Amino acid sequence: MPQDRYKEAGVDIDAGAALVDRISPHARSTLRPEVVGGLGHFGALWSVGNRYRNLMLVSSTDGVGTKLKVAQAADRHGSIGIDLVAMCVNDVLCAGAEPFFFLDYFACGALDVGVAEQVVAGVAEGCRQAGCALVGGETAEMPGVYAPGVYDLAGFTVGGVERDDVLDGSRVRKGMRLIGLPSSGVHSNGYSLVRKVIFEEQGLAPGDLFPGSDATVADVLLEPTTIYVQPVLHLLKQGGVGAVAHITGGGLPENLPRVLPEGAQAVVDRGTWELPHVFSTLRDLGELSDTDMLRTFNCGVGMVLAVEADRADDYCSQLSGMGVQAFSMGEIAERAAGAPALEWR
Repeated sequence: MPQDRYKEAGVDIDAGAALVDRISPHARSTLRPEVVGGLGHFGALWSVGNRYRNLMLVSSTDGVGTKLKVAQAADRHGSIGIDLVAMCVNDVLCAGAEPFFFLDYFACGALDVGVAEQVVAGVAEGCRQAGCALVGGETAEMPGVYAPGVYDLAGFTVGGVERDDVLDGSRVRKGMRLIGLPSSGVHSNGYSLVRKVIFEEQGLAPGDLFPGSDATVADVLLEPTTIYVQPVLHLLKQGGVGAVAHITGGGLPENLPRVLPEGAQAVVDRGTWELPHVFSTLRDLGELSDTDMLRTFNCGVGMVLAVEADRADDYCSQLSGMGVQAFSMGEIAERAAGAPALEWR
């Protein structure tokens, strides 16, 4: 009779313990002074201290969709954790919040300690970029639910902002300028369509060259999502920002209107930025309409800020100094009755 019936059933407790040992240094590298008691407890403790007068907590949870399928097909797992962090921290940023801490959930059929460590190392790197602490997580080995070699991810973040500084649409006014912050590629949305076009219809493999590029398909499609936290927080501290929109699933048409108050319209000039090569290639190979492109992908714009008109040029200049090639892409106008919340010109 086997001595370890749980392992016989497909769950390796020793592998789980080995993973904890290997990922602990990655997590410790992200810790902030507010983390109380370090790692390894049943729950993570966070001290708010006396830094805030009237703190509002802001939370977000997300995953990375079927981009996971690309990472697993390419056997490249080092950047998918950055995507996981980005999808969550960029969201809380839209409320004006600084992300405080992050937790991850890693689920698989059979735990591969090396793969899981790569993923969590990416999560830690994303947390360092965002300035938040990786305070814990969960590894779930579930044979029968996930096939061998398959894993799934979810992430959770909590941040905070002073009540008086919350971005809730009330600061958006007619005449504000819209500043676009470029994406680093497809980010983490639309990969079901990407995989259909690239892998199914074109028959390409992860190691093949991406059409019209010197980079491989895996290089292009696994480019990690940009984390906008540090540059945007830098501008928020200076004032004059009315809204922040994270351009994720649904693209500009779905996400930009989410941050506008009733009666406000975003007027976007589509000639202010070029469609990056990855998107023009997907459009041409997949014979995708403009509607499909704009509602599925970020099309080169990962985040949009609405700012006071007299600050727009200076803010673009400041962002450029931080390595973000921002651009003016439109303005806020008064929305007429029955008009759409987003108008193209």
